Amino acid sequence: MAGNTFGRIFRVTSFGESHGPAIGCVVDGCPPGLSLSTEDIQKDLDRRKPGTSRHVTQRQESDTVEILSGVFEGQTTGTPIALLIRNEDQRSRDYGNLIDTFRPGHADYTYWQKYGIRDHRGGGRASARETAVRVAAAAIARKWLNEKYGVVIRGYLSQLGPHELPFTSWDSVGKNPFFSADPDVVPKLEQFMDELRKAGDSVGARITTVAEQVPVGWGAPVYGKLDADLAAAMMSINAIKAVEIGAGFTSVSQRGSEHGDELTPEGFVTNHAGGILGGISTGQNIVVTIGIKPTSSIRIPRRSIDKQGNPVMVETNGRHDPCVGIRATPIAEAMMALVLMDHALLHRAQNMDVTTKTLKIAASMKKSAKSSKVAGSTKVNSDPAEA
Repeated sequence: MAGNTFGRIFRVTSFGESHGPAIGCVVDGCPPGLSLSTEDIQKDLDRRKPGTSRHVTQRQESDTVEILSGVFEGQTTGTPIALLIRNEDQRSRDYGNLIDTFRPGHADYTYWQKYGIRDHRGGGRASARETAVRVAAAAIARKWLNEKYGVVIRGYLSQLGPHELPFTSWDSVGKNPFFSADPDVVPKLEQFMDELRKAGDSVGARITTVAEQVPVGWGAPVYGKLDADLAAAMMSINAIKAVEIGAGFTSVSQRGSEHGDELTPEGFVTNHAGGILGGISTGQNIVVTIGIKPTSSIRIPRRSIDKQGNPVMVETNGRHDPCVGIRATPIAEAMMALVLMDHALLHRAQNMDVTTKTLKIAASMKKSAKSSKVAGSTKVNSDPAEA
């Protein structure tokens, strides 16, 4: 199976299945001299792991990470970093009825047709369990980006099913199981998810991810565009069906006089471009929004076929997320971090000596009076899409 390696300079190769003994990855291209411990990685894994609330799968995994290589005396050596996360709570019997059938909306059918063999336990490589190692690898990238450039990457749930969630403050995102930036909507979301779980159905979600303090100049024209790589990275996440950069589909109804972000000596006036022009970062916030489809594994009986092509009814029991988007915010942040890390190293390799006399402008003029703590310094905060 090809397609398990991501990145050009900062490269991540993942391995393992949902119900195998372990999952893991090898990270190539990390610069030497970065202080790194399991604690640096574990804190991000704990945000993604299952069983954190009644609204997600109750599979109990500690997601404890082990660093097998590439770190000596607390620092990266520049050699491959091998990370391992052992699976601890597999219940393969829950998937016994899927040996010869295919879940509607899942990769069961396409994997079988492509490879002629399929690990039906939890979806094998198609399981969202694989995303844990992306988060682990990205923790390394996030730390390096922050230490070298002050880059801060954060995300929040901006829609759950039919419920659109306003952005109020980053402060509440880490204090509720939905990664909601508005604490007032959490009770409504909890009621909605309780009803959905009882019905045995699932729902989709939308997540907005923001990278702050990204320098101007990352990315390249034509085939090396930063936004193209971000879109591909986000689409590689399980269940993603849509990606928007900046204004996204809203730009269809905008006029040029509205969409084009005007420049002034004080900064950009708006950020409809999402921090990227011509495939190159502008220095503004990079804003990426993803759309996640409803979970395919549901208890409601649905029509399908078996391996012989006979019609069957399929219902999936066991432990599943009624909405995979609830735990996906750290995953979206991770993929953004991996892309930005790769582009930071690519830019450093070719263009680190480039200088211009033109003032570097980035900050939006459209700001609120609120302040937030970002990367150890106080800055004015506004809607992240505008900053």
